[in-house]
Amino acid sequence: QVQLVESGGGLVQPGGSLSLSCAASGFTFSDRQMTWVRQAPGQGLEWVSSISERSTITAYADSVKGRFTISRDDAKNTLYLQMNSLKPEDTAMYYCTKGWKSNRVEGPGTQVTVSS
Repeated sequence: QVQLVESGGGLVQPGGSLSLSCAASGFTFSDRQMTWVRQAPGQGLEWVSSISERSTITAYADSVKGRFTISRDDAKNTLYLQMNSLKPEDTAMYYCTKGWKSNRVEGPGTQVTVSS
């Protein structure tokens, strides 16, 4: 069955960095566009970033552009999100999902908290 398992979240001070990973199984990862979404407390899902097959195209929400970098390793069936210059408003549960600019939750997520 399809599994997406996020990891790498944690508590970080403003201005800090975190690297998230999403381990995929149960489908042909290399054939799929992939997306990161997040959900802040009391808020709806927010699209963060998407990456195409073979990493030819990437897209970012304006709120993270220039600070976050999405990437993938098809040999490891893993999706990544490098987050730099983190802000308190980046605090959220982060999820990976299949598709381009998808807006759904498929895994348990990983919590990112940005606070001093």
